This record gives sequence, C-alpha cells and structure tokens, in this order.
Amino acid sequence: MRAVTIDTFGPPSVLHLTEAAEPAPGPGQVRVRVHLSGVNPLDAKIRSGVAAKQFPTPLPAVLGSEFAGTVAEVGPGVTGVAVGDRVAGWPDAPVGSYAESVVSSGFVRVPDGLDLAQAAALPVAANTAARVLDELGVAAGETLLIHGASGAVGSIAVQLAVARGVRVIGTAGPASQDRVAGLGATAVEYGEGLADRVRAAAPDGVDAVLDAAGTGDLPVLVELRGSTDRVVTIADPAAASVGVPFSAGGKRDLGAVSEVLESAAAGRITVTVGRVFPLTEAAAAHELIETGHAGGKVLLEVAG
Repeated sequence: MRAVTIDTFGPPSVLHLTEAAEPAPGPGQVRVRVHLSGVNPLDAKIRSGVAAKQFPTPLPAVLGSEFAGTVAEVGPGVTGVAVGDRVAGWPDAPVGSYAESVVSSGFVRVPDGLDLAQAAALPVAANTAARVLDELGVAAGETLLIHGASGAVGSIAVQLAVARGVRVIGTAGPASQDRVAGLGATAVEYGEGLADRVRAAAPDGVDAVLDAAGTGDLPVLVELRGSTDRVVTIADPAAASVGVPFSAGGKRDLGAVSEVLESAAAGRITVTVGRVFPLTEAAAAHELIETGHAGGKVLLEVAG
C-alpha cells in the first residue's frame, strides 16, 4: 500500500510517499480502507521534532492519528461491524492514518447523513474537546476562555461548552470572528492587546482556560485567569515552564466521539473542513497547518 513516511525529523519536506506492507487485523481490530485522514497541528509538531518529549516517535514513522473509511476486513472477536461499513476513529500503532490501510480497535460507525470528510475531521477533536472540558470541570453559568476557538478542537469545544450552558470567550483571527460567533461564543481577536479585549468581553474574569492554539500566549492566559488553576493547553510544548499542565491524551472515549458524530449528522454540531489535499501533497498540508490559518480542518484524501 502507499503511505506517507518520515525517516527523520525536520521541515514538511521530510514527508515522502513510500510503499509499505498492508497491515492485517488482529483480535479486536478491523482493517480499514482509508478514504480521508485528518491532519492535526500535533502531527506537524511530531514531524518537526518539537514534541519529541511529549510524543516519542520511533523512525521511520507513518504519521496520522485519525481517519474515516470503510471496513475491508474484520478481525477475530469484533462484532457489530461488517465489511463495507463506514467507520471513523484512530489507527493502531505502528502505522498512522497517512496510509491506504490501517488497523484499528478504536472506531465508531459513521451515521447516515454525515459525509466521510466531516467524519474524518472529528475523532481527535471530539475526544480531545470532551476530555479537556471534563478536566477543567466547566459547568453551566461559568465563563470559559478558549484560545484558538476556530481550530478543529477549539470549534468543537466551543459547541460542547455552549451546550452545557457555559459562556465561552473564543479567540481567533480577524477572518474567523464571524464563524466563532456563529458557534455560540463571544469572539475576540488574538494578537497584541488580547488581554484587554478579553477583559472587556468578560469583566468579571474567566473561570477556566483552554489553550488550543499553542502560540506562546500561556503567560497572558494565566494572567487572565489569575492563576494556573483550571488552565490547560493541548498545544504548547512550553507548558511546564509556565506551570500549566499539557493535556496530551488519555482514554479514547468512543461514546463521546459517537455522540458528536450523531450530533453532526443531525445538524446540531457544525464541522468546518478547511481544505482537502491529495495524499501526495502531505507536505503542503503540513505547511498550511503550520500557518495557523487553515480555516477549518485539514484533510488528506487517500482514496475516493
């Protein structure tokens, strides 16, 4: 099968197309023909080596942590799914989702009415957003600041928090202000003067902060919160130097992901796909991700 591989850490150009052995499903796994793979900012940090401490990655490696596709083979002990079913989820190591086939034990059915591009955009974002909101313990009536509210995780976190009755202040670039407001947040531009704009939008302060941007603004975010208590980042490798926890993963909550997919199929959750690249242009996808201005989820189209 074709797969996009890195043999060394470095710029996007280290991503290259190779031939790899097609994996076979073991007990509890299915083999999936990948139609689309999600491309996440963390992928770029792993590729560059910046996140080596948080995410040690043996080389050579096939990156990619989420997919949507169709079941090609069912392994022993797997029930409730058949060949041809549409699924989305996480690939099992060692092969990531920048490949034509993956094996997976962490997947959910894609509901009718949801296309595979939207489904591919959701496993990591839905799981991460639900997990971090629980870690922060946000509750109805509280004010949550989400830094990077227009990104894949941030936009889902906004919608899940608003559904809980939380007031959300969401930071984003000028071009994304209307989109963030449309998700139910009070939109605020990031950049110089961020602290003043957030204080104007939330004069009584913020109860919790989620940094989904990783743009080096943690000191300002801590200042706005008043302490490091209830401040979490999913994107800034310098978190420890500021005394803020880096939420790097944990349990895959298939129930939460399935619920978000169902909500998206029903129109209760908005999923924004920014751009879809062919598998052969993985380097260009990483270049776009690293600008921080993808305008929505970036995907690789592996198979039509």
